[in-house]
Amino acid sequence: MDRPVTTLFMLVSVDGKISTGATDALDFDQDFPGIPGLREGLQQYHDIEQTTDLWAFNTGRVQAKMGVNEKPLPEKTPVSFALTDDHHLTEQGVRWFCARSKEFVLFTANPVHPAFGEQAENLHVVLQQERSLSKALETLKRDFGCERLTVQSGGTVNGLLLREKLLDYVDLVVAPVLVGGKDTASLVDGPSLRTAEELGGLGVLALERCTLLEHNYLRLRYRVIS
Repeated sequence: MDRPVTTLFMLVSVDGKISTGATDALDFDQDFPGIPGLREGLQQYHDIEQTTDLWAFNTGRVQAKMGVNEKPLPEKTPVSFALTDDHHLTEQGVRWFCARSKEFVLFTANPVHPAFGEQAENLHVVLQQERSLSKALETLKRDFGCERLTVQSGGTVNGLLLREKLLDYVDLVVAPVLVGGKDTASLVDGPSLRTAEELGGLGVLALERCTLLEHNYLRLRYRVIS
C-alpha cells in the first residue's frame, strides 16, 4: 500500500459512545475514574494503549480537549505523533507535542497556524491547500517512513477515514456502560447514509479476537474487509 496499515483504537461504551456527554467538559478519561464499576477496569485500556503502534494519529480538537494547551511539557516518548489541526492548538500545545514526540507531523490548512512560528528539529508542518486524509497518510509513509499507524481521533475524522476506506483494523476496548444521547460523540460520526447506493460506504468487519478483560471490560479486534 502507499499508506500505513491503519488501526482505529478506541475506548467505547456498549452503545458506541466515545464520551460521557455532548460537551468538552465531559470525557471518559476524567469521568470514568470517579464512577464505581468503571474506574476499576479503566487501567486495562491504558495498558493496552501502551502496546499500540509507534505512530499515532489524532486531531487538534481532541488534544485541546485533553488539555495539552495548558499542560506542562512532558517527557520524551518513543512514539511519533501526527495531528490534523487548523486552530485548536496554541503555541504551548505545539511545544507539548514537540516535547513528547519522537517526530511530530502537523497537517493544517491554516497558513498562519502557531506551529509555523515554532523551531524544533522534530516538528514538521505540512500545509494542505485542500484537506485530504488520504494524502496525509501517504505523506506519513513516503516522507516519514510510517508503516503502521494507530488512530485515536474523534467521531468525525473516524467517519471520514471509514468512508474513504483508510482503515484496516478496528481495535476496541468496550467499557461496561451505556451512555446514550443523540448528541454524544460516537465512534463513527458524520453524515448518515441516505440511499442504497451509499451502502458501499459501510465498513464490514471480520472479528479476529475477542478478549474478556477484568471488571466486565471487553476487547474486540476486527479486520476491515470492505
